[in-house]
Amino acid sequence: MRAAQIVAFKKPLRIGEVPDPTPGPYDVVVKVEASGICRSDWHAWMGDFSWIGIAPELPIIPGHEMGGVVAAIGKEVKNFRPGDRVTTPFHEGCSHCSYCVSGQSNRCEHTQVYGLTKDGAYAEYINIPNGDFNLVHLPDEVDALIAAAIGCRYMTGFHGVVRSQLQPGNWLVIHGAGGVGLSAIQVGTAVGAQVIAVDVEDRKLAMAKKEGALVTVNARKENVAEAVQEITKGGAHASIDALGIKETILNSILSLKKGGRHVQIGLTTSQEAGSVDIPIDLVTMKELEVVGSFGNPRTDYDGLLNLIARGKLNPKSLIEREVSLEDVSDIYRDMENYKTYGFNIITRLGKG
Repeated sequence: MRAAQIVAFKKPLRIGEVPDPTPGPYDVVVKVEASGICRSDWHAWMGDFSWIGIAPELPIIPGHEMGGVVAAIGKEVKNFRPGDRVTTPFHEGCSHCSYCVSGQSNRCEHTQVYGLTKDGAYAEYINIPNGDFNLVHLPDEVDALIAAAIGCRYMTGFHGVVRSQLQPGNWLVIHGAGGVGLSAIQVGTAVGAQVIAVDVEDRKLAMAKKEGALVTVNARKENVAEAVQEITKGGAHASIDALGIKETILNSILSLKKGGRHVQIGLTTSQEAGSVDIPIDLVTMKELEVVGSFGNPRTDYDGLLNLIARGKLNPKSLIEREVSLEDVSDIYRDMENYKTYGFNIITRLGKG
């Protein structure tokens, strides 16, 4: 099959032929029709995440956002057949640990991440272990393109809003109007929050407005915490950092009202290496909550797909363009300079 591989960190991907995957007894091989290019893929390309033990071993096929069609199944697979339209969360669950059996597969004790700890979906085919547990049937209204769009960033933004524990009318600040941030803006607006979008680019802030942000703040032109405190008359109920940069993490915490909740979605870069100072006395005195948010449990995936199928959410509006495998290296360079807008989806995986 044809695939793109990281063969050296920060170097152009190698495009070429690699062996086709073969399913084990409980596995499913999926023909990939669409594969999203996520900032986490960029992190893999940069060689990040060694500080949390998931730096990729090279060569590796990136990609963890996908939609496609079942091509082959193992002899023990019960719930899927060739031709079924499917997707999968980016975090593969083992299906048998205490978290998986209790509906918290995003916390799996043995989790694997496609494109980071094993080959991913920048390829014509991908093997999904424990297919009955990890695969998700797509409703008729959700095509492969949408499935790829929600494979990480959108479902992560969705879960982050859930973790924010918002009530209708609450103020929610989203720091970073990239893929995750725009997703969270759309979801937060859908649940009735008053959303403030923060970024450093006016173009991204304009996109945030289009997706439902009530107010925008340009962090290059304003003091973010002061602006949010003024807009909300005392601070936001919840604030999500979608980037993982020291500045945005601190701005998120400082934007909160007493009793507010900071939700950390973005993983850090090599500059922070997984560790950021926070104003712990302020957290104590204002009784703030600091929580993490990773992916989206498999048990919540069907609900997300149903909301999309019913038109309550529209991830397709966040798709910037469809690209080929050959375009990925250039997109990574744009990501390095925060020059990507919305989702770039690979839909041309074969030759020609």
